[in-house]
Amino acid sequence: MAKIKTQYKCSNCGHVVPKWMGRCSQCGAWNTFEEVVETPKISEKARQTGRERGVYNQPRRLSEISSKQENRLSTKNEELDRVLGGGIVRGGVALLGGDPGIGKSTLLLQMTENVASQNYKVLYISGEESEQQIKMRADRMHIQSDSAFFLSEINMTYIRQTVVKEKPNLVIIDSIQTMYNPEITSAPGSVTQIRENANALIQIAKKDGISMFFVGHVTKEGNLAGPRVLEHMVDTVLYFEGEKYHAYRMLRAVKNRFGSTNELGIFEMTDRGLLPVQNPSGTMLVSRPQNTCGSVVVPIVEGTRPLLVELQGLVSASDYANPRRMATGFDYNRMILLVAIMEKRMGLNMKQMDAYINIVGGIRIDEPAADLAVCCALYSSYNDFEIPRDMLVIGEVGLTGEVRNIQDVDKRLTEGKKLGFTRCILPKSNEKAIEKVGKTLTLYPVDNIAQAFHALKRK
Repeated sequence: MAKIKTQYKCSNCGHVVPKWMGRCSQCGAWNTFEEVVETPKISEKARQTGRERGVYNQPRRLSEISSKQENRLSTKNEELDRVLGGGIVRGGVALLGGDPGIGKSTLLLQMTENVASQNYKVLYISGEESEQQIKMRADRMHIQSDSAFFLSEINMTYIRQTVVKEKPNLVIIDSIQTMYNPEITSAPGSVTQIRENANALIQIAKKDGISMFFVGHVTKEGNLAGPRVLEHMVDTVLYFEGEKYHAYRMLRAVKNRFGSTNELGIFEMTDRGLLPVQNPSGTMLVSRPQNTCGSVVVPIVEGTRPLLVELQGLVSASDYANPRRMATGFDYNRMILLVAIMEKRMGLNMKQMDAYINIVGGIRIDEPAADLAVCCALYSSYNDFEIPRDMLVIGEVGLTGEVRNIQDVDKRLTEGKKLGFTRCILPKSNEKAIEKVGKTLTLYPVDNIAQAFHALKRK
């Protein structure tokens, strides 16, 4: 491989020097030099062999390209396979991010055992833990597989040689920020190191058909650390969500070239690692309080999966000139908007009241179908009355107080029926769904939030 040449460029005037300088000799600016990597020229031998960037293909017509689908490799984890789009794709590269301690390494160590048990060769490379530390965690999780191989190393030169030599079916890099290329002078975790190391591994994955998983660190804002181009380079970007002190973890795909980005995987952290939750809706509602105002159940849809989630609202008198507003698991600005709609359209005096919204279980709701449930939970707490336990509430609320139609109503109501719910407040504009499931549930179609509040008090 050609040696990478490192230079430093002034971000103010563009002056290039071979070594870092505190002050630019051309424009006089201080601390403006940034490291840049000069792409080496491809030799004639590399052009013939195609080893520099992979195999050089000839352009073909669309009709000449085979549409045969690749056989996916199952992880033996239903929730992980769901998020990946059906399993691991040969030659695919995935990036897994999440807060420290949320379970990224635990999930990948379990996946290592599951894949290796299917007679596939797996190579787990850790730059953060020693082989003894990995062994100790495997013992805690009762993992006994001897089919996988583990390596504690950060030198990218040796890692590339090992991957090309061993030719495993799956490679796990934990984490990409700890890998170090000695041909680049910057420290591990820098923009140049992450970009070049990821690019080198992706070239190997695409050429040799090796599936790879990268673990990525996150910043304090929750974004993946390093250059944004890293997310563009990989095929799949996965995010772990949830508080590390909660038992449940949510796995989402924010980018997936091989499947949908709307799917959600739900796991439970146990002493044996992360286990898939078989009945998420029932699990989320198992501790729902009785005879309490401000609690309502809303059916949401994540990808193809309907979920029943408990939404709690609290309204109390404020001792401050500016009342507090707080939302956990729900968009704060959306909550402020809904409170304003209730004040304007229903005449409620919320200016001297604190308002709080909480989504139970650590789940975050982004779809507008939960708008009406938020309004009903706050209205229930404001007037101190209990919402019937067998009632669901769904609907999007507009600025004029109207309740607008939503999608996949039949899936939501079917899931509610399985768990014993018999009534539902929903938009009147969803007439087709009402006709389909109207005989199995008692439905209250509404046009605005005033009608919805009236339906809440029906016994």
